[in-house]
Amino acid sequence: MCGVGSLTDKSDESEGEQMADSVYRVTEIIGISSESWEQAARNAVETAATRVRDLRVAEVVRQDLAIENGGVKNYRVRLAISFKYESSE
Repeated sequence: MCGVGSLTDKSDESEGEQMADSVYRVTEIIGISSESWEQAARNAVETAATRVRDLRVAEVVRQDLAIENGGVKNYRVRLAISFKYESSE
């Protein structure tokens, strides 16, 4: 899943002020942990934050497990993350 969408914040329209339109990019990442789904998500977000500026939202798209010898080997979380899109202008 990869796309660009436009979001407008009009929460202040009653006072006659309107914020500028913003554009966000959405992409998927997968985090893995041997401890928990929460830790897998945290690993994914913290790693992405070292490479992507201005992360805004992470949405859990899917959770699954890697199983080995009848037990849980790893927790895996697929996240859709959004970040503010900056044009090259």
